[in-house]
Amino acid sequence: MEYSIVIPAYNEFDKISATLTQVVSFMRTFSGSFEVIVVDDGSKDQTCEAVSDYRKENPEVVLVKNPHKGKGFAVRTGMMRARGDLIYTSDADLAASIPELKKLVVWIKDHDYDIVIATREGVGAKRIGEPFYRHLMGRVFNFWVQLIALPGINDSQCGFKLFKKSVAKEVFGMLDIYGENTKEIGQPYVGAWDVEVLYIARKLGYKIKEVPVVWTFVRTPRLRPINDSIHMAIDVLKVRINGLSGKYNKSAPKKK
Repeated sequence: MEYSIVIPAYNEFDKISATLTQVVSFMRTFSGSFEVIVVDDGSKDQTCEAVSDYRKENPEVVLVKNPHKGKGFAVRTGMMRARGDLIYTSDADLAASIPELKKLVVWIKDHDYDIVIATREGVGAKRIGEPFYRHLMGRVFNFWVQLIALPGINDSQCGFKLFKKSVAKEVFGMLDIYGENTKEIGQPYVGAWDVEVLYIARKLGYKIKEVPVVWTFVRTPRLRPINDSIHMAIDVLKVRINGLSGKYNKSAPKKK
């Protein structure tokens, strides 16, 4: 299988069918073999029912039901289940439209990067409709991320990322904060799973490329700006402490 598209979903009944239509329609023109894995993060609405109905006429779609443990654990679940040689994770709101995937694929296929991440910063990137306060909060958080864990990565939190399969399996299999022991939660939580993933990938010596994309702001009730920002900032610090304590140590892969 050439591609796996992993979509974490929590209470996305209002948009998941439209999202799947866009993703499946594009992928049928882009690839001869693909799967779309929707990982439901314990939704309380009819997200699962909508995906199940969609699957009846679209066999490329796979539904995985998770307990409610947050977006990071949902992404991890999808990555570990994925069969594609290239694995792409996308937010259910398609804030970066699915054709943006083409921009990322080039850097793996033609330049042999291991991970390619979408960025809303830099030449060629475009943010549409984002409130100033959200942009400011994002840049403050990124300053913290670069200071503590990921210097040189300008947008770790954009939810659209492409991995070689072997890289995804190794890195996501090593997650600690967002790993297999993640506890169930009562509130929606996006988390700083991206930071842990990219930190581990760097530790292992994998090559990471940021690629500017066009990104459209989509308002969501699932984000609690103040509480989530504090929790995520603490998680970033935990990632660094884990790194310093040797929790992520492993021999780096040999490059040809």
